[in-house]
Amino acid sequence: MQRLLSLPQIFILSAVFVLSACQQNEDAAATSSAPDAQKVSVNVVTLAPQSITLTRTLPARTVAYRKAEVRPQVNGIIEARLFEEGAKVEAGQQLYQIEPALYKATLANAEAELSRAKAALQTAQSREQRYKELMNDNAISRQDYDDALATYLQAQAEIKVQQAAVSSAKTNLSYTRVDAPISGRIGKSNVTEGALVTAQQAGVMTTIHQLDPIFIDIAQPSKELLQLRKQMISQSRNEESAPKVKLTLEDGSEYPLTGELQFAEVNVEPTTGDVVLRAIMPNPNNLLLPGMFVRAEINQGELENVILAPQKGVTFNREGNASVLLVNANNQVEARQIQVQRAIGDSWLIESGLQEGEQLITAGLQKVSPGANVHIDQNTLQTPGTGGQ
Repeated sequence: MQRLLSLPQIFILSAVFVLSACQQNEDAAATSSAPDAQKVSVNVVTLAPQSITLTRTLPARTVAYRKAEVRPQVNGIIEARLFEEGAKVEAGQQLYQIEPALYKATLANAEAELSRAKAALQTAQSREQRYKELMNDNAISRQDYDDALATYLQAQAEIKVQQAAVSSAKTNLSYTRVDAPISGRIGKSNVTEGALVTAQQAGVMTTIHQLDPIFIDIAQPSKELLQLRKQMISQSRNEESAPKVKLTLEDGSEYPLTGELQFAEVNVEPTTGDVVLRAIMPNPNNLLLPGMFVRAEINQGELENVILAPQKGVTFNREGNASVLLVNANNQVEARQIQVQRAIGDSWLIESGLQEGEQLITAGLQKVSPGANVHIDQNTLQTPGTGGQ
């Protein structure tokens, strides 16, 4: 005989069936969403080619545009100093006066000897002409005429000797006036009135520096210069006829004017491996003085269609090899070795290994490994910073 269920039992069985169905639906939903829940969110940068300006900041030192060391050209006693130390002087301005009395006397003696030679020449010329007429009349011998002719020629030569002596005496007298060979700022005087100076002495009397414009000597590693030359050969760099140079002074302030790079030394310094670059800088207020240490920022040119990778997305192993993690078309992580050239601001200039449009992971590197499925949390066309150094 079949037993009939009571009403409370029926309600209990219905509740059990409903709970069982809900649990099955939740398990099915969890099973279907499990793969998405296992994906790690990462941030990426989509790489794009760009043009950048290469700059490099290097140590430098100021050098006078022109420098003249003033030395005496004759012996004598300093009679007067005719300039103010530290002042600006012009080319040809008299700086010192050396006692000229001895040189005036030498000049007067040379001029007297020249007058005597001129008188002797006139006598010799008259004798030669008379002897020539007498020889034609056979009144004197040929030997007498030859002697008179020789005396005349010697008198002509003596004139040239005495003229040279007069010129030398005038030159020495002019050297008692010591003039500025160039325009510029003059330094301290190393001699005073009453001091004895000698011709071509080792010690300088004073020094003149031309400071406007002024040279900037910059030391650049030869390796970097070699890289730039290779880029120029491959035409990946737009060469400028005169790269611009900016200065940072010793106190950290920026020099307000801009100069131009003139040339690079043809020799590499063997002890440091540096090549000297020379720039020319306007210096109208003489703010820059010779021997100052500064930092020079050189505009080395433009690079076109290059790839920059953010530094936070690039890792290096113990050997110094660089690598990155990329997200491929299947949203999977891919590891790749790359070659970097130099730092550009907060990015690396990529030499090889990365292409346009690839997605470089910049955040979440510690949570993923090659082959893992990831979810891109941020995917924007981002251009890394282009500030050079």
